[in-house]
Amino acid sequence: MSAPAPSPSTPAATRIVIAGAGPAAQALVAQLDRARFTGTITVLSNRDDAPAGLLELALLPQVSVRFGQPASHIDAANRTVATADGMEFAYDQLVIATGSAPVANPVDGAAQCLSYATIDDAPRIAKGVQKVARELGRRPVGILVGTGAAAGQAEAVLRAKGVRPIRTTARPSAIVPAVVAGVSTPRAASAVVFEDGSSMTGDLVVLAEERVSRDGLAASAGLDRAPGGGIVISRDYRTSVPGIWAIGDAAAFDGVRLGLLVAAASAAGACASQLLTAAAEAPLLQAA
Repeated sequence: MSAPAPSPSTPAATRIVIAGAGPAAQALVAQLDRARFTGTITVLSNRDDAPAGLLELALLPQVSVRFGQPASHIDAANRTVATADGMEFAYDQLVIATGSAPVANPVDGAAQCLSYATIDDAPRIAKGVQKVARELGRRPVGILVGTGAAAGQAEAVLRAKGVRPIRTTARPSAIVPAVVAGVSTPRAASAVVFEDGSSMTGDLVVLAEERVSRDGLAASAGLDRAPGGGIVISRDYRTSVPGIWAIGDAAAFDGVRLGLLVAAASAAGACASQLLTAAAEAPLLQAA
């Protein structure tokens, strides 16, 4: 998808605050930069570490990244956001991109297997499958753990890449590393073990477990939430409160987590276009 068209009329005073610093937030900052946004962008991150992608964006002159300062409260009437440590940031447009979180604690050994949470995970799983298939020299057998839409999408990806998926809705107690020539390998997990001691063995394991949107900011701002969680958005990523938008897994469209419907880059591109339009229209509305 092409980046939003440059908007020379964007007011320099426009302040965009992004709550969250994950893939969707980073993609949005990148899109705004490509569109030559001339206002300021403040990113409130709940992470203390600094991923390379986020550090690169933090070097942009119009961007300020506040590491370890997650947004905790929104005053929609005065258009301010407060962080957990008491700092306050004024905004003209606010974008919530706080993502989602797993419902249950991680399974022991889960870091050694593939996972599926959003559409953006599909390419990574496809690459992992291709690597395993090359090593084995045959069509892999995959153990798929999970229920719901995410598991259904993961199964479709596996089948499209030639994997024979064996699906289970029972949650394992542990993931077993793959073993090649008697040595465990980090390439992928190969089996799962359940609480009763039973197990399932394949060539790779994919976890597609239930996740919930991190939508806690919705209550403080009076935003509508979907029954199953997630901040309700329209097709243009607007929430129910003017000046507040949501993208990524924090948002829900038609009751479904946005990450299961739209890739982060696509959502960021469309939202960036809307933000630029809103910024350009603001002076006209104030003068009317």
